[in-house]
Amino acid sequence: MPIIHRRPLTPGQRGMSFNRRGLSKQRPEKSLTVPLQKHSGRDRFGHISIRHRGGGNRRKYRLISALEKGPTASATVLSLEYDPNRSANIALVSYEGGQRAYILAAQEVVVDQVVVAGPEAPIEAGNRLPLAKIPRGYAIFDIALDPNRAGAMVRSAGTSARIMAHEDDGKFAQVELPSGEIRRILATCYATIGTVSNSDHAAVSFGKAGRVRHLGRRPQVRGKAMNPNDHPHGGGEGSNSIGLKYPKTPWGKHALGKKTRRNKRSNVFILRSRHKGRRAS
Repeated sequence: MPIIHRRPLTPGQRGMSFNRRGLSKQRPEKSLTVPLQKHSGRDRFGHISIRHRGGGNRRKYRLISALEKGPTASATVLSLEYDPNRSANIALVSYEGGQRAYILAAQEVVVDQVVVAGPEAPIEAGNRLPLAKIPRGYAIFDIALDPNRAGAMVRSAGTSARIMAHEDDGKFAQVELPSGEIRRILATCYATIGTVSNSDHAAVSFGKAGRVRHLGRRPQVRGKAMNPNDHPHGGGEGSNSIGLKYPKTPWGKHALGKKTRRNKRSNVFILRSRHKGRRAS
């Protein structure tokens, strides 16, 4: 989907670009949307957990599901749509019985295409199969970590993983993730063939500050530009260094390099860490 640049009729349009060509302009399917309550980056206690959030356009959450699995489970793509809640585009599909659902759209999927999910589905973009049935080297996304659950990994715009190997016992498949990590995943888990849609997402230029505010992002101010009572980096005359051994958050915590990962039980499934080839410990 090519990036479209606006004619600079106003200063805000100079440099602005977008990539909505080919997407449906109709309203989202009403039965597949629910209200989305905003929290302005605050947790359930009212404390700020994500800074610089608030305002923005009102959204409705699209209920995303995976293709229903079955020997002959197939659906027809009715439209490709924009989703304000994620970077990828979504597809509205209709099953043979008339039931409709939203799924993550593959880059290669087009309107009126029939997508299939099941062990016997053909190896084509948009189809969903168990990892055991996907040959090595194929690009995949929306990978499930549990055979009975929906996809959990590789769901951002333009991303894809690939199968490196099938283990001899047939129980696990080795998958290389976009981060470079190689992980063992149960071969009975499902994944979708292809690459996640909207691969030009990172190349879009907002062009003006107001477009960012519509997304619910508020302005950011450097800590060095603040007063000492507002930020540990603040204070001093003119342009100075932060005066600390390491950067800090406004609340005095480590800002960079601090390890926050708690789930270490899954380390046994990591064959190569995403940190420059180091094995997970």
